[in-house]
Amino acid sequence: MKIIILGAGQVGTSVAEVLASEASDITVVDVDSKKLEALRDRLDIGTVQGEAAHPEVLAQAGAEDADMILAVTNSDEINMIACQVAYTLFHTPTKIARVRSVGYLSHPQLFTQEALPVDVLISPEQLVTDYVQRLIEYPGALQVLDFAGGKVQLVAVKAYYGGPLVGHELKALREHMPGIETRVAAIYRRGQAIVPEGNTVIEADDEVFFIAARRHIRVVMKELRRLDKPVKRIILAGGGNIGIRLARALEDKYQVKLIDHNPQRSQKISEELEKTLVLFGDAADEELLLDENINHTDVFCAVTNDDEANILSAMLAKRLGAKKVMALINRSAYVDLVQSGIIDIAISPQQATIGSLLTHVRRGDVTAVHSLRRGAAEAIEAVAHGDKASSRVVGRAIEDIDLPPGTSIGAIVRGDEVMIAHHDTVIQAEDHVILFVVDKERIPEVERLFQVSATFL
Repeated sequence: MKIIILGAGQVGTSVAEVLASEASDITVVDVDSKKLEALRDRLDIGTVQGEAAHPEVLAQAGAEDADMILAVTNSDEINMIACQVAYTLFHTPTKIARVRSVGYLSHPQLFTQEALPVDVLISPEQLVTDYVQRLIEYPGALQVLDFAGGKVQLVAVKAYYGGPLVGHELKALREHMPGIETRVAAIYRRGQAIVPEGNTVIEADDEVFFIAARRHIRVVMKELRRLDKPVKRIILAGGGNIGIRLARALEDKYQVKLIDHNPQRSQKISEELEKTLVLFGDAADEELLLDENINHTDVFCAVTNDDEANILSAMLAKRLGAKKVMALINRSAYVDLVQSGIIDIAISPQQATIGSLLTHVRRGDVTAVHSLRRGAAEAIEAVAHGDKASSRVVGRAIEDIDLPPGTSIGAIVRGDEVMIAHHDTVIQAEDHVILFVVDKERIPEVERLFQVSATFL
């Protein structure tokens, strides 16, 4: 697949790194020659320096025979115009644009073939907002991911000393929860992936990924760790796009306070939000946090545009008594440094965005991709098509499918029915199959499994 990535910022670079490792034909376009040179030194990709929306630059990048344009520059307008140029001059089949402004996103009629021909809109701010909402909905979870329109969820939790399942084999889950179907998709112990078997013993501090129907998630979480108390009080640091979206999404259910250091913006936000208490000040000001009862705060979430400010304010909030702290971190190198330390959850916009982009890059009928473990693994929702003669999966029991090493099938959604996968479960045409892939290098093999071939037999 030939893909042109417009923009060598953090999202563009992250996507290029992922796709370059999968033998795709990648070209990155950016105005900054130093960024492109750094990419060329690390990755086997092509680069073109120039304005992303200019026809000559797109032609130089190979737009005439490109399969896809990913427009992820820092400018909404450049991204949209680039898709228009690609459609009009080069007839590019798939055009994906990152658009952040709510002013554009609130008018979906803009993005049609007759207006702005953008096939897929990616909004990192909305993806992060949804991500944080799910984490607040399930206190104690490290990651919560939706599949099959929310019917199924994959949840990561950390097992703790004295937890109900710690020291016991996985098969004990079924005994503890009669009538509740779940499957442990993967276990990470001291950073290494363990393929879970029935006799695998859970240890304290294991990062456990399990999959279950949405209605059963809380019950399963209770087996793996004590359920944290429901969230009531939230403090958000940062009044940018993400901070405002989060406040608006949360203020009807929770007591929300938002801190911003810009007086004009604080005033504007207070007029826009209905129930959120907006405070002008520095989120790393110890006196301000104490005045706002940080020690009684359930979640402190720092979402400014400054990684260092987010990390420091979250660390301070934790030291002053906040029960859980989250920090938005753009630099991938920082994410691993702070995750599981004083900061409970490091939120990476790049990882959230990459999952959405990969959904449209994957071969076969892939309807959802989620990047896990900071990009080391993936969870994929693929739709099975064809019949036993044309498909490697349809009409076969899971034990008879030649799954790549480190790959497991966690659940199958058939219509409205959620089925946790067992060795003798037979996959039918149009089933939504949810897979966990520990080794990302195996992704092309997984894709081939779900591609229909008239000559398979």
